[in-house]
Amino acid sequence: MSILSMQGVTKRFGDITAVDRLDMHVAPGEIFGFLGGNGAGKTTSLRMILDIIRPTEGRIAVLGEAPGQEHADRIGFLPEERGLYPSMKAIDTITYFGRLKGMDAATARAEGMALLERFDLAERATSPIADMSKGMAQKVQLATALVNRPDLLILDEPFSGLDPVNQQLLEAEIVRAARRGAAVVFSTHIMQHAERLCDRLLILRRGVKKFEGDLAAAQGLVPPTVRLTARADLAARPGIAAARILGRDGDWTRYEVDLSPDNDPGTLLETLTREGVLLRDFEARHAALHDIFVHLVGSEPQGEAA
Repeated sequence: MSILSMQGVTKRFGDITAVDRLDMHVAPGEIFGFLGGNGAGKTTSLRMILDIIRPTEGRIAVLGEAPGQEHADRIGFLPEERGLYPSMKAIDTITYFGRLKGMDAATARAEGMALLERFDLAERATSPIADMSKGMAQKVQLATALVNRPDLLILDEPFSGLDPVNQQLLEAEIVRAARRGAAVVFSTHIMQHAERLCDRLLILRRGVKKFEGDLAAAQGLVPPTVRLTARADLAARPGIAAARILGRDGDWTRYEVDLSPDNDPGTLLETLTREGVLLRDFEARHAALHDIFVHLVGSEPQGEAA
């Protein structure tokens, strides 16, 4: 069962194709990373899911039906461009958004206070948003997305502007929502968060899906590397695809070696040992998500995505 699915979804703005025949699905309890650089089509896709804009072609299903306002009480959304009423108190803001999602005032207020407790903001519950720091206000906005305990939680660039402590808090809330059974979709250009959190991820380039799957499958797209320190000139040895020098320490040289598809770390270690190469350390490394992203997308700017 999918909480969210897109089939052949295309969105054009005049002559510009922002999203091109996109397919994806997200299951209950799954954390799904939506990755891409500038102009990749992430925000456009999320706006179509939320029925803010309509696709030119294709089909979207949210909670088993076409997107629409009737699902608002089961969806939580944190927009990329934050916006709260500056004169409203924090708890009143969260309660207001809960009421918009069909909650009664008492339940929304109680859930809002519980969120503020978790976010270490209980003492600021009656503070106006205008009197809060940017980080505090962002946590209040996050609470408005979580107050109704949504079945589908959509977060557009949620880590932008948060300090490391609050980024960690947000990661914990994403995991909490998924464990409760919500499908969580978040867009980001910060690969480390996606690497830590995602059950599956999708990489977009100029509106076209370049990859969808888990991290292990993504790592399979890029051969592993080995970092080692040797007392030898590895660049002169046959069978090594590429050996980059990272540094020297007397007679020892630190290398990073790209492995060819038919040369795994074990085979390389066996070869070097058999040839009598002196090694001080040897570490096999799978590609980081950042490297995989660059491999699939290229050198596109990693700014706030559209």
